[in-house]
Amino acid sequence: MNILDSGLFLPIVGAIAAGAILGAEREYRASPAGLRTHILVALSSCLLMLAAVHQMAWLNDAPSEVIRIDPVRMAHGILTGIGFLCGGVIFREGLSVRGLTTAASLWTTSTLGMLFGIGFYELALFGTAASLLVLAAVTITERHAPQRRVARLSATYDRNADVNADEFRALLDEHGLKALTVDETLIGDTVKFAAVADGFDEKKALSLVAAWKKDERIRGYTLRLQQA
Repeated sequence: MNILDSGLFLPIVGAIAAGAILGAEREYRASPAGLRTHILVALSSCLLMLAAVHQMAWLNDAPSEVIRIDPVRMAHGILTGIGFLCGGVIFREGLSVRGLTTAASLWTTSTLGMLFGIGFYELALFGTAASLLVLAAVTITERHAPQRRVARLSATYDRNADVNADEFRALLDEHGLKALTVDETLIGDTVKFAAVADGFDEKKALSLVAAWKKDERIRGYTLRLQQA
């Protein structure tokens, strides 16, 4: 087989280009899987599908009547393997699960590589453009779409401070934050209250932090935003 043959060369180039386009977008967003990973996923998927489609070229010693070409079985195997790879980029951070978009982009990149491998160039090119549009649209939705913003926060008081969970919850209410959960922990000579609060925004956070800084009973505090 001649690697410069258009039936082999064009699918490989197309798969590399598709992987590079989606990988560059993920690289820009500093995702766990970036440019090289997406290129390799697309390229490997394309090569495996080319090998499946051209089985006659590497099974030339076998009688033609016993050869059954079924690229669909190869596609199933590729997607199963990609599933394990996608699972490696998904992880939990607090209340949020990160990496789902990157896992989906890897799955899509593998699909595009397979489409190039079997010669569905029009569908593969359309899929590449559509996938890039979807990934790019995230910026627009994050900027304009309403989102539920949840904060994980905690405050550590002196053990002798006259504070309980209800008062801590009321403090959050005063600053426009609705406590979904409140945990109280005794650590040595301090009492720590930790909460997950809904209705978070920057103005409310600044107001709450200012109140905590003025409270001499507080030893320390933490505040972290989560996307619900």
